[in-house]
Amino acid sequence: MVMLLLLQLLHIGSATLQVEVADAEETRAKGLMYRTSLPENQGMLFVCEAPRKVNLWMKNTLIPLSVGFFDEEKTLFQTADMFPVRPGSTSFPLTPSEKPILYALEVNLGWFTRHKVCPGMKFSLDVE
Repeated sequence: MVMLLLLQLLHIGSATLQVEVADAEETRAKGLMYRTSLPENQGMLFVCEAPRKVNLWMKNTLIPLSVGFFDEEKTLFQTADMFPVRPGSTSFPLTPSEKPILYALEVNLGWFTRHKVCPGMKFSLDVE
């Protein structure tokens, strides 16, 4: 069964991204695995059922990413960079959230810096 992800426009600061929303366990588990590229102004927004601390990893993820962790108020409180692991590796470094999140936004490596998006900023969504 193919899961289609809802596309939405996410606005934060002066930046706008087209995001795939991963709000089900299956879509969150797959994330951006196996993709060989991601357009500059696209990303994936992970939505948790309830606030919780998370540990993200790069298993089967082929492109370097930056992640932003957001609280219940849609406020960014932490960013981190994540890098693909070598093929065949059985060790996957974890990227933990410092506190409970409701949302995580994965984008191309360095996107937050390039678009001057920093902790304290809030995002909003428009359905396309």
